[in-house]
Order: sequence, then structure tokens, then C-alpha cells
Amino acid sequence: MMNYLHGLLLFSVLALVVVNIVPVHAQECKLCIAKEFYRQGDAIVISGKVDAVLEKTPIIIQIFYGTNIVNIAQVEVSQDGSYTHTVIADGIYWKSDGKYTVKATYGVSGNVYETSFDFQTSGTANTTTQIFEVKAGDSGTFDVPYTIRGGVVKDIIVDPQILGFIVTIQSDNDGSLTLDLGRKWIDAKTTTGDDDSFIIYIDGSEVQYQESADADSRVLTIQFLEGDSDIEIIGTQVIPEFGPIAVIVLVLAITLTVIISTKKTSLLRFS
Repeated sequence: MMNYLHGLLLFSVLALVVVNIVPVHAQECKLCIAKEFYRQGDAIVISGKVDAVLEKTPIIIQIFYGTNIVNIAQVEVSQDGSYTHTVIADGIYWKSDGKYTVKATYGVSGNVYETSFDFQTSGTANTTTQIFEVKAGDSGTFDVPYTIRGGVVKDIIVDPQILGFIVTIQSDNDGSLTLDLGRKWIDAKTTTGDDDSFIIYIDGSEVQYQESADADSRVLTIQFLEGDSDIEIIGTQVIPEFGPIAVIVLVLAITLTVIISTKKTSLLRFS
């Protein structure tokens, strides 16, 4: 009798466990995506199941970045109410990193299901942060920390004629370049000593930029397009072209010229 009661109790417990588990597994996803994060070029698999099938009625699936529609499609719904749609995350509308929203609308009543995923462009995946050693003539070299997305920094040179730097890049995609410019190397000042704006050219065309600054440096962020090459950063002062040795040589040359000129003048007076 005791064994029978133990068996009955065990059966009752198992029955309760089964009853509690089945609804969880039986619950259908209205709108699901295979992953929470995608990179440019990935296949985004969207699937789900509607409550009631409407004959010859597709489900409308839209992908948004903010308020902008990135992708829209009419997807056939199977007889069991399920649907599947695959989107390749690439093209002219997949240009920004961040959260993308997926919305599925079905039926005249407008049942809307919603989910989201995070997306990263190939340009962001190819972000590089390094320090570039810039040659400054007889003054030696100095470092320029930088971060570039969508390209590679090939060279940075000082150009005293424009009171600035020329940065040469290889831009494989649209991207951005952030440069940490020490004020002792380059700066832009007004006549009253206040910070002035730099003038930035990319391949001859003036462009805007973003900036943050402190007492020691000015950090510029410049957006560029695929194929851009030369970035000119023009200020009002740049590290001198001539270092101490060259300055001494220049002073001696000027002094010698003055002496020679003085001697010639003296000879002309006595001739």
C-alpha cells in the first residue's frame, strides 16, 4: 500500500512538471531574429508565426534605423501561420552603426510585432587607433595620436607654407579621422589670442569638422568619403620649419651678407 502511495505521489509530481513545461515550449514567437548583433554583409534571418492565417494576405516586414526605412518586404505566410524572411545587411541604406528596429504588420486590423538588433558597418569594424610620428625637420619628430574608421593613414607632413599639416589617407569606405593635435605643434588663434577655427580641405574642397579642446591640445574629427586622399589642416601657427641649428646657420648667413654689403659700400666711398 505504501509503495502504491509513493508511486502515485511521484506520478502526480511528474504530471505537474509536464503541465508546466509544455506551455513554455508550445509558445510561438510572433517575430524573431536569429541573433542580436549583425555586421555588414551578414544575412539577417527574420521569422515568426501569426495567430490566425488570412488567405492571400502577406505579412509586411520593415526594418528601420531611427525613422528611416532601411528595408521593406511582403512575405508569404504559410498555412500553419509561420513565415521566414532573409535580408542581407548591405547596400546604400546600411550606412550607420547602432540599433535597428524590425516591425511586422499583418492583417487589416494592423497587428504589429516589433523587435530589434544591433548593427555594425564594415568601416567601424576596421577602426584603427595608433600614434603617427611626424618629422619636424631639425626640430626632430613629434607624435600625433589618431583614430581612423574606414581607411588607413599613410602619411602626415608639416607644411609651413599653409601653416598646417597635410594628412594622406587611403579611404576604403566612408569614414572618419580623429586627430589629437598638440597646441605646441599646430594651433589656430585670433589676433586677441582666442581659439580660432581651423580651415580643413579634403582634395581641394573645404569641409566641416567637429572639435573638442583643452589647454594642451585640440582634437579634430573629420568625416571623409570613399576615395578621398589628401586632408589639409590649416591653422595660424605651426611648428617652425627650421630647428635651432638651421636658425644659427641662417643668422650667420644674414650676418655675413651684412658684413659683405658694408665692405662694398666702404670701398665705393673711397674709390
